[in-house]
Amino acid sequence: MRRILAATAALCLTAGGSSSLAYLKLGAIVNGRVVDATWHQQPIGFFISTRDGSGATAAELRGAVERAAATWSSAEPASVRLQFQGMTNALAEGADGLNTIGFLARPDLDRVLALTSVMVDSATGAIYEADIVINTSFAFSVAPGGQPGRVDLESVALHELGHFLGLGHSAIGETEITGGGTRRVTGHGAVMFPIALSAGTIAERVLQADDIAGVSDLYPTGAVAFETGGIVGRITKNGQGVRGAHVIAFNPETGVLIGGFSQGAAGDFVIARLPPGAYILRAEPLDDADPSNYFPHPVDTDFRVTYAPRMVAAPKGGASPPIEIRVLPR
Repeated sequence: MRRILAATAALCLTAGGSSSLAYLKLGAIVNGRVVDATWHQQPIGFFISTRDGSGATAAELRGAVERAAATWSSAEPASVRLQFQGMTNALAEGADGLNTIGFLARPDLDRVLALTSVMVDSATGAIYEADIVINTSFAFSVAPGGQPGRVDLESVALHELGHFLGLGHSAIGETEITGGGTRRVTGHGAVMFPIALSAGTIAERVLQADDIAGVSDLYPTGAVAFETGGIVGRITKNGQGVRGAHVIAFNPETGVLIGGFSQGAAGDFVIARLPPGAYILRAEPLDDADPSNYFPHPVDTDFRVTYAPRMVAAPKGGASPPIEIRVLPR
Protein backbone atom coordinates (compact mmCIF):
# COMPACT_ATOMS: atom_id res chain seq x y z
CA MET A 1 0.00 0.00 0.00
CA ARG A 2 1.08 3.57 -0.55
CA ARG A 3 -0.49 6.68 0.95
CA ILE A 4 -0.19 9.90 -1.03
CA LEU A 5 -1.09 13.38 0.19
CA ALA A 6 -1.94 16.42 -1.91
CA ALA A 7 -3.01 19.78 -0.57
CA THR A 8 -4.83 22.82 -1.92
CA ALA A 9 -3.44 25.93 -0.33
CA ALA A 10 -4.33 29.55 -0.09
CA LEU A 11 -0.68 30.48 -0.56
CA CYS A 12 1.30 27.28 -1.09
CA LEU A 13 0.72 23.56 -1.61
CA THR A 14 2.20 20.14 -0.97
CA ALA A 15 2.23 17.94 -4.05
CA GLY A 16 1.83 14.25 -4.59
CA GLY A 17 4.08 12.09 -6.76
CA SER A 18 4.50 12.12 -10.52
CA SER A 19 4.42 9.23 -12.91
CA SER A 20 4.80 10.21 -16.53
CA LEU A 21 6.42 12.64 -18.90
CA ALA A 22 3.12 14.35 -19.71
CA TYR A 23 1.02 15.49 -16.76
CA LEU A 24 1.97 15.29 -13.12
CA LYS A 25 0.01 12.41 -11.67
CA LEU A 26 -0.01 10.31 -8.55
CA GLY A 27 1.79 7.03 -9.10
CA ALA A 28 2.98 3.72 -7.73
CA ILE A 29 5.95 1.48 -8.47
CA VAL A 30 4.71 -1.86 -9.82
CA ASN A 31 7.25 -4.52 -10.78
CA GLY A 32 10.01 -1.94 -10.95
CA ARG A 33 8.19 0.58 -13.13
CA VAL A 34 6.11 3.63 -12.30
CA VAL A 35 2.43 3.42 -13.24
CA ASP A 36 -0.37 5.95 -12.99
CA ALA A 37 -2.48 5.69 -9.85
CA THR A 38 -6.10 5.50 -11.04
CA TRP A 39 -9.42 4.07 -9.98
CA HIS A 40 -9.83 0.73 -11.73
CA GLN A 41 -13.59 0.50 -11.17
CA GLN A 42 -16.34 3.02 -11.83
CA PRO A 43 -18.51 4.71 -10.75
CA ILE A 44 -16.20 6.09 -8.08
CA GLY A 45 -18.32 6.51 -4.98
CA PHE A 46 -17.87 9.09 -2.22
CA PHE A 47 -19.50 9.97 1.09
CA ILE A 48 -19.98 13.38 2.71
CA SER A 49 -19.26 13.77 6.43
CA THR A 50 -22.14 15.18 8.51
CA ARG A 51 -19.93 17.78 10.24
CA ASP A 52 -20.65 21.41 9.39
CA GLY A 53 -17.86 23.78 8.50
CA SER A 54 -17.10 27.47 8.80
CA GLY A 55 -19.60 29.35 6.66
CA ALA A 56 -21.08 26.21 5.07
CA THR A 57 -23.09 23.24 6.31
CA ALA A 58 -22.50 19.59 5.50
CA ALA A 59 -25.53 19.72 3.19
CA GLU A 60 -24.02 22.69 1.34
CA LEU A 61 -20.73 20.82 1.08
CA ARG A 62 -22.60 17.92 -0.49
CA GLY A 63 -24.10 20.25 -3.09
CA ALA A 64 -20.74 21.85 -3.90
CA VAL A 65 -19.01 18.46 -4.23
CA GLU A 66 -21.78 17.02 -6.40
CA ARG A 67 -21.54 20.01 -8.75
CA ALA A 68 -17.75 19.64 -8.90
CA ALA A 69 -18.09 15.88 -9.47
CA ALA A 70 -20.49 16.53 -12.35
CA THR A 71 -17.95 18.92 -13.88
CA TRP A 72 -15.21 16.26 -13.89
CA SER A 73 -17.67 13.59 -15.08
CA SER A 74 -18.67 15.70 -18.08
CA ALA A 75 -15.09 16.41 -19.18
CA GLU A 76 -14.61 15.10 -22.72
CA PRO A 77 -12.84 13.05 -24.03
CA ALA A 78 -12.29 11.62 -20.53
CA SER A 79 -14.32 8.73 -19.14
CA VAL A 80 -14.97 9.47 -15.45
CA ARG A 81 -18.02 8.77 -13.30
CA LEU A 82 -18.18 10.07 -9.73
CA GLN A 83 -21.21 9.20 -7.58
CA PHE A 84 -22.52 10.42 -4.21
CA GLN A 85 -23.27 7.42 -1.98
CA GLY A 86 -24.62 9.02 1.18
CA MET A 87 -23.89 10.98 4.33
CA THR A 88 -21.67 9.51 7.05
CA ASN A 89 -20.64 10.30 10.61
CA ALA A 90 -17.10 9.20 9.73
CA LEU A 91 -14.32 11.76 9.56
CA ALA A 92 -12.43 12.39 6.32
CA GLU A 93 -9.27 10.72 7.59
CA GLY A 94 -7.89 7.28 8.31
CA ALA A 95 -8.18 3.96 6.51
CA ASP A 96 -11.80 2.97 7.09
CA GLY A 97 -12.84 1.73 3.65
CA LEU A 98 -14.85 4.87 2.87
CA ASN A 99 -14.07 7.67 0.42
CA THR A 100 -15.07 10.53 2.69
CA ILE A 101 -15.15 14.27 2.02
CA GLY A 102 -15.74 16.54 4.98
CA PHE A 103 -14.88 19.49 7.16
CA LEU A 104 -12.15 19.08 9.76
CA ALA A 105 -10.18 21.57 11.84
CA ARG A 106 -6.51 21.69 10.82
CA PRO A 107 -5.13 24.82 12.54
CA ASP A 108 -1.62 23.41 12.05
CA LEU A 109 -2.07 23.94 8.29
CA ASP A 110 -2.70 27.68 8.36
CA ARG A 111 -2.22 28.14 4.60
CA VAL A 112 -3.87 24.94 3.40
CA LEU A 113 -7.49 25.13 2.30
CA ALA A 114 -7.93 21.39 1.81
CA LEU A 115 -5.98 18.16 1.86
CA THR A 116 -6.51 14.98 -0.18
CA SER A 117 -5.24 11.61 0.99
CA VAL A 118 -5.07 8.84 -1.64
CA MET A 119 -4.33 5.19 -0.88
CA VAL A 120 -2.83 3.16 -3.73
CA ASP A 121 -2.34 -0.58 -4.12
CA SER A 122 1.38 -0.83 -4.83
CA ALA A 123 0.86 -4.19 -6.58
CA THR A 124 -1.51 -2.81 -9.22
CA GLY A 125 -1.46 1.00 -9.08
CA ALA A 126 -5.18 1.04 -8.30
CA ILE A 127 -6.55 3.72 -5.98
CA TYR A 128 -8.75 1.95 -3.45
CA GLU A 129 -9.54 4.73 -0.97
CA ALA A 130 -9.35 8.53 -0.88
CA ASP A 131 -10.41 11.22 1.61
CA ILE A 132 -10.68 14.98 1.25
CA VAL A 133 -10.37 17.24 4.30
CA ILE A 134 -11.77 20.78 4.00
CA ASN A 135 -9.95 22.92 6.56
CA THR A 136 -12.38 24.73 8.88
CA SER A 137 -9.66 27.27 9.67
CA PHE A 138 -11.02 29.11 6.62
CA ALA A 139 -14.46 30.62 6.00
CA PHE A 140 -16.19 29.13 2.95
CA SER A 141 -19.09 30.15 0.76
CA VAL A 142 -21.47 28.43 -1.66
CA ALA A 143 -23.01 31.66 -2.94
CA PRO A 144 -23.75 31.37 -6.70
CA GLY A 145 -21.74 34.50 -7.46
CA GLY A 146 -19.17 34.11 -4.70
CA GLN A 147 -18.90 36.05 -1.45
CA PRO A 148 -16.22 38.65 -0.67
CA GLY A 149 -13.76 37.49 1.94
CA ARG A 150 -14.84 33.84 1.76
CA VAL A 151 -13.31 30.95 -0.17
CA ASP A 152 -15.51 29.39 -2.84
CA LEU A 153 -16.24 25.84 -1.69
CA GLU A 154 -17.08 24.46 -5.13
CA SER A 155 -13.73 25.67 -6.51
CA VAL A 156 -11.83 23.95 -3.71
CA ALA A 157 -13.86 20.76 -4.24
CA LEU A 158 -13.12 20.79 -7.97
CA HIS A 159 -9.35 21.04 -7.38
CA GLU A 160 -9.35 18.37 -4.67
CA LEU A 161 -11.42 15.97 -6.78
CA GLY A 162 -8.66 16.29 -9.39
CA HIS A 163 -6.22 14.87 -6.80
CA PHE A 164 -8.89 12.33 -5.78
CA LEU A 165 -8.87 11.10 -9.39
CA GLY A 166 -5.06 10.89 -9.49
CA LEU A 167 -3.91 14.24 -10.90
CA GLY A 168 -0.98 16.22 -9.54
CA HIS A 169 -0.49 19.95 -10.09
CA SER A 170 -0.47 22.02 -13.24
CA ALA A 171 2.05 24.84 -13.63
CA ILE A 172 -0.08 26.94 -15.98
CA GLY A 173 -0.51 30.14 -14.01
CA GLU A 174 1.30 33.32 -13.10
CA THR A 175 2.00 34.76 -9.67
CA GLU A 176 3.68 37.78 -8.12
CA ILE A 177 5.34 38.35 -4.76
CA THR A 178 3.20 40.42 -2.37
CA GLY A 179 4.43 42.88 0.22
CA GLY A 180 4.24 40.15 2.85
CA GLY A 181 6.51 37.84 0.87
CA THR A 182 3.75 35.47 -0.23
CA ARG A 183 2.55 34.85 -3.79
CA ARG A 184 -0.65 36.13 -5.37
CA VAL A 185 -2.12 34.61 -8.53
CA THR A 186 -2.18 37.09 -11.43
CA GLY A 187 -2.91 34.68 -14.28
CA HIS A 188 -4.80 31.42 -14.14
CA GLY A 189 -4.90 28.65 -16.75
CA ALA A 190 -5.78 25.47 -14.85
CA VAL A 191 -7.93 24.39 -11.92
CA MET A 192 -5.01 22.18 -10.85
CA PHE A 193 -2.65 25.15 -10.41
CA PRO A 194 -1.35 24.81 -6.83
CA ILE A 195 -2.09 28.33 -5.59
CA ALA A 196 -5.72 29.36 -5.16
CA LEU A 197 -7.24 32.55 -6.49
CA SER A 198 -8.31 35.31 -4.11
CA ALA A 199 -11.21 34.75 -1.74
CA GLY A 200 -14.59 35.54 -3.29
CA THR A 201 -13.56 34.39 -6.78
CA ILE A 202 -15.54 31.66 -8.60
CA ALA A 203 -13.41 31.39 -11.76
CA GLU A 204 -12.03 28.03 -10.64
CA ARG A 205 -15.40 26.30 -10.99
CA VAL A 206 -14.63 25.63 -14.67
CA LEU A 207 -12.07 23.14 -16.00
CA GLN A 208 -9.44 24.46 -18.40
CA ALA A 209 -7.83 22.70 -21.38
CA ASP A 210 -4.86 21.54 -19.29
CA ASP A 211 -7.14 19.95 -16.67
CA ILE A 212 -9.17 18.15 -19.34
CA ALA A 213 -6.05 16.88 -21.12
CA GLY A 214 -4.71 15.54 -17.82
CA VAL A 215 -7.85 13.67 -16.79
CA SER A 216 -8.27 12.37 -20.35
CA ASP A 217 -4.75 10.96 -20.12
CA LEU A 218 -5.70 9.13 -16.91
CA TYR A 219 -9.15 7.98 -18.00
CA PRO A 220 -9.22 7.93 -21.81
CA THR A 221 -12.23 6.95 -23.83
CA GLY A 222 -11.74 4.23 -26.42
CA ALA A 223 -11.42 6.76 -29.24
CA VAL A 224 -9.32 9.41 -27.52
CA ALA A 225 -6.01 8.10 -28.92
CA PHE A 226 -7.37 8.53 -32.45
CA GLU A 227 -8.91 11.96 -31.83
CA THR A 228 -5.96 13.71 -30.17
CA GLY A 229 -2.27 14.17 -30.85
CA GLY A 230 0.97 14.57 -28.97
CA ILE A 231 4.21 16.52 -29.02
CA VAL A 232 7.50 14.96 -27.92
CA GLY A 233 10.91 16.49 -27.45
CA ARG A 234 13.81 17.28 -25.19
CA ILE A 235 14.94 20.31 -23.17
CA THR A 236 18.73 20.76 -23.05
CA LYS A 237 21.22 23.22 -21.57
CA ASN A 238 24.84 23.10 -22.67
CA GLY A 239 24.14 19.74 -24.29
CA GLN A 240 22.75 18.18 -21.11
CA GLY A 241 19.13 17.34 -20.30
CA VAL A 242 17.13 19.71 -18.09
CA ARG A 243 15.04 18.04 -15.40
CA GLY A 244 11.86 19.80 -14.26
CA ALA A 245 11.37 22.29 -17.08
CA HIS A 246 7.78 23.36 -17.67
CA VAL A 247 6.87 23.08 -21.35
CA ILE A 248 3.76 24.86 -22.65
CA ALA A 249 2.02 24.13 -25.95
CA PHE A 250 -0.08 27.07 -27.20
CA ASN A 251 -2.38 26.92 -30.23
CA PRO A 252 -2.65 30.52 -31.53
CA GLU A 253 -5.77 29.72 -33.57
CA THR A 254 -7.86 28.20 -30.78
CA GLY A 255 -6.20 29.66 -27.68
CA VAL A 256 -5.70 26.17 -26.20
CA LEU A 257 -2.92 26.15 -23.60
CA ILE A 258 -1.67 22.77 -22.31
CA GLY A 259 1.50 22.04 -20.38
CA GLY A 260 3.90 19.21 -19.69
CA PHE A 261 7.20 18.67 -17.88
CA SER A 262 10.66 17.28 -18.59
CA GLN A 263 10.83 14.82 -15.73
CA GLY A 264 13.85 12.67 -16.56
CA ALA A 265 17.56 13.44 -16.35
CA ALA A 266 17.71 13.39 -20.17
CA GLY A 267 15.25 16.30 -20.38
CA ASP A 268 12.65 14.37 -22.39
CA PHE A 269 9.05 15.59 -22.39
CA VAL A 270 5.71 14.50 -23.79
CA ILE A 271 2.55 16.59 -24.06
CA ALA A 272 -0.31 14.22 -24.83
CA ARG A 273 -4.07 14.48 -25.52
CA LEU A 274 -3.69 17.68 -27.54
CA PRO A 275 -6.42 18.76 -29.93
CA PRO A 276 -4.80 18.33 -33.37
CA GLY A 277 -3.15 21.46 -34.70
CA ALA A 278 0.01 23.59 -34.80
CA TYR A 279 1.48 24.76 -31.49
CA ILE A 280 4.02 27.28 -30.25
CA LEU A 281 6.26 25.65 -27.60
CA ARG A 282 7.78 27.50 -24.67
CA ALA A 283 10.13 26.09 -22.04
CA GLU A 284 10.32 27.88 -18.70
CA PRO A 285 11.65 27.26 -15.18
CA LEU A 286 9.27 26.47 -12.33
CA ASP A 287 9.53 29.85 -10.63
CA ASP A 288 5.88 30.81 -9.99
CA ALA A 289 5.69 28.60 -6.91
CA ASP A 290 7.85 26.32 -4.81
CA PRO A 291 9.15 23.59 -7.19
CA SER A 292 8.43 21.03 -4.45
CA ASN A 293 4.75 21.65 -5.23
CA TYR A 294 5.42 19.62 -8.38
CA PHE A 295 8.45 17.38 -7.84
CA PRO A 296 9.78 15.51 -4.79
CA HIS A 297 13.34 15.76 -6.13
CA PRO A 298 15.52 18.77 -7.09
CA VAL A 299 14.89 20.36 -10.48
CA ASP A 300 16.84 22.82 -12.63
CA THR A 301 15.42 26.36 -12.52
CA ASP A 302 18.62 28.10 -13.69
CA PHE A 303 17.68 28.84 -17.29
CA ARG A 304 15.93 31.48 -19.38
CA VAL A 305 12.49 31.23 -20.91
CA THR A 306 13.00 29.84 -24.42
CA TYR A 307 10.70 29.20 -27.39
CA ALA A 308 11.07 26.31 -29.80
CA PRO A 309 12.71 27.33 -33.10
CA ARG A 310 9.52 26.51 -35.03
CA MET A 311 5.86 25.68 -34.55
CA VAL A 312 5.17 21.99 -33.98
CA ALA A 313 2.17 20.07 -35.28
CA ALA A 314 0.31 17.60 -33.06
CA PRO A 315 -1.17 15.18 -35.63
CA LYS A 316 -4.50 13.51 -35.05
CA GLY A 317 -3.89 9.99 -33.77
CA GLY A 318 -0.11 10.37 -33.56
CA ALA A 319 2.86 12.30 -32.23
CA SER A 320 5.16 14.95 -33.66
CA PRO A 321 8.75 14.23 -34.67
CA PRO A 322 11.00 14.92 -31.64
CA ILE A 323 12.03 18.55 -31.18
CA GLU A 324 14.87 19.92 -29.07
CA ILE A 325 14.57 23.22 -27.19
CA ARG A 326 17.98 24.53 -26.17
CA VAL A 327 17.84 26.83 -23.17
CA LEU A 328 20.56 29.12 -21.82
CA PRO A 329 21.63 29.69 -18.21
CA ARG A 330 20.28 32.84 -16.61
